[in-house]
Amino acid sequence: MTKNAPPRWDRKMQQRLARGEAAALGELYDRFAALVHSQAHRILDDETAADLVTRDVFGYVWENPDAYDPKQGSMRSWVARLTHRQSVRRLREDDGLLGRTDEETGPTADTGLEERVRRATAAARADYIVASMPAPLRAALELAYVQRRDYRQTAADLGVTEDEARRRLRLGLQLLSTAHTLPLEGASPPGYGRPL
Repeated sequence: MTKNAPPRWDRKMQQRLARGEAAALGELYDRFAALVHSQAHRILDDETAADLVTRDVFGYVWENPDAYDPKQGSMRSWVARLTHRQSVRRLREDDGLLGRTDEETGPTADTGLEERVRRATAAARADYIVASMPAPLRAALELAYVQRRDYRQTAADLGVTEDEARRRLRLGLQLLSTAHTLPLEGASPPGYGRPL
């Protein structure tokens, strides 16, 4: 399989959705609903709004399965991008800023909203990074930062050497540090295909 080829599951899922298989939507929902809802909730800080975003995202995927471009990444990444875009749109709607000019909103309102979006985006990105990192790194981080173990205790709990525990912690933290990094100019957009 070539390096740029999408995973087999993603290709088959897109084909099944394009054929209108309701069971495919159910399977997709079972796999990604927790991701979508938690990311939306992190951005919006509102359970009802997160439920609506979840419904909107899966509705969009059902109606537009061909909007998924395997060359741009995995289906999981696409669904996460759709969620982010829809959550930010809803956040702007709720703040009454969508469709208003800069003169109507003023710099303070726009700055406050954009800061909320940046913080929520970084937090959602961190959640995604932790969820998708290899299990050994995630386990080491959980022991060290959730259960407050030092690297020696972490090594003992994981049954690895102290050097290995330090390596896992360092790699996990390096991955997490990218959560605050903004995408590079010209990188793939935060969601692709037709907008929601």
